[in-house]
Amino acid sequence: MIDHARAGILPDKPHTVFRGPDGALLHEEMLTRGGFDGPFAYLYHAHPVTAARRVEEIEGFAAPARAEAGMFPNQRRLYDANALWDRLAEAGGAASRTRTALLFNDDVVLSLSAPSEPDPAYFANNDGDDLHYVMSGRGRLESSFGWLEFEAGDYLHVPRSVIHRVHPGAGLRLFTIEGRRDVVVPSNFRNPVGQLTMNAPYTERDFVRPTAPIASHGALPDGPREVLVKRLDRFTRLSLERCPMDVVGWDGYLYPFTFAMRRYQPKTGQLHLPPTVHTTFVGASYVVCSFVPRAVDFHPEAIPCPYPHSSVDCDEVLLYLAGNFTSRRGVGPGCVSLHPAGLPHGPHPGAYEASIGSKWTDESAVMLDAFKPLWPTPAALGVERAGYQASWASPE
Repeated sequence: MIDHARAGILPDKPHTVFRGPDGALLHEEMLTRGGFDGPFAYLYHAHPVTAARRVEEIEGFAAPARAEAGMFPNQRRLYDANALWDRLAEAGGAASRTRTALLFNDDVVLSLSAPSEPDPAYFANNDGDDLHYVMSGRGRLESSFGWLEFEAGDYLHVPRSVIHRVHPGAGLRLFTIEGRRDVVVPSNFRNPVGQLTMNAPYTERDFVRPTAPIASHGALPDGPREVLVKRLDRFTRLSLERCPMDVVGWDGYLYPFTFAMRRYQPKTGQLHLPPTVHTTFVGASYVVCSFVPRAVDFHPEAIPCPYPHSSVDCDEVLLYLAGNFTSRRGVGPGCVSLHPAGLPHGPHPGAYEASIGSKWTDESAVMLDAFKPLWPTPAALGVERAGYQASWASPE
């Protein structure tokens, strides 16, 4: 939901007779949000919207489950996501089958996957938007809107209910933020007509959209004829009459996109700015932030290192990506930290004073602040690093 986009062939007006070059009637479909009052997109199919010949419930990736032992006692926690990614990569499989939840609440699920092969069927997540951060590798998204390339360092956004499948390249590892409602650009980054403002941390040019529909007149793809639909964390398989990738034109505000995190425009102040200046996307009760290399505070007496703080309303999750994490010891790329609401947290002993005089930081990380408690899953329990809570103790 960045701006209006269009691709392929379109009629002059919606809901009117629209025929292809051979005179055959094309069939309009609308994808809507908020009933009929929110963002929407029009899609024009070569055939009537595909009917299902058979509908059956099947097994999909597991719904998130609480691991009580990983929640209490209430303390700071660190997870080795690399270890879980390694296990998933060794097992192999498709993106829509191997997703494994790490942390979750009613509004958001944080998961890992390491797909090694294309999805054998199309996938439609009716439970929410999927915002994938590409930790490593590259791939292609195939959807009703066209092909979309993605690579390490990209956010890949797939709107709720969009029919798609992932074609992974070698070494693909995804960190997925499944927003149980919309995952959108913050409203304060838009002016009254919906354009991104000049003080937003990105511009419309930074977002990459599908270039064209996969189908065209006389060249309809013959791909899978099954769609796996996820709703309420249960899966239904629809066996269709034909491949659903017969869209020859579309326009609107709902479509998949990528955003390369390196294109995020960071803000710097005279003194340390709060983490909210790194906000990139927002959901129902959480925000997603991007920390990128940047100049640090320029007051002559500034302490650039984050100050210790007690955020009493939100749990903080950080996926560490690259660079020198000056505020942490023993933390590197692929680590995921969880700092629960109300517990004071901040730099490790010595890092606060050591940061004085710094002019630049090269660290990169994805942060999620959730305003509802996040529950660890059994998978998180299996890769938790012991001793993280004790790492704030002063050396004896």
